[in-house]
Amino acid sequence: MLSKENRLQKKKDFENVFKQGKSYKEKFLILKTAKNDLNVPRFGFVVSQKVSKKATIRNKIRRRLKVILSGELKNEAIGGKDFLFIALPGLANKDFEELREIFSKVYKKSKSA
Repeated sequence: MLSKENRLQKKKDFENVFKQGKSYKEKFLILKTAKNDLNVPRFGFVVSQKVSKKATIRNKIRRRLKVILSGELKNEAIGGKDFLFIALPGLANKDFEELREIFSKVYKKSKSA
């Protein structure tokens, strides 16, 4: 689980990433990154009803993304940046390994840019 300091929580923070962030897309996942004034990376997840009408499926996707993040990439994240992962329709049909692959590809794109 992400600690409180590593989460995007306020609507203002999400809006800031949406407006000022750079976008990176890979199949069914978009990553937006923006600078923040803090020394820690913060992460947020958006899984809308376009992905699935069922809240249980949306929450499952959100939980899977958090597990992948905490297991693999949290320690590599650059401090002072906000990361917002946006799920696109079709992601609900992917299994965990496919999701992990998509996640790592989009994260590597953002790192190289």
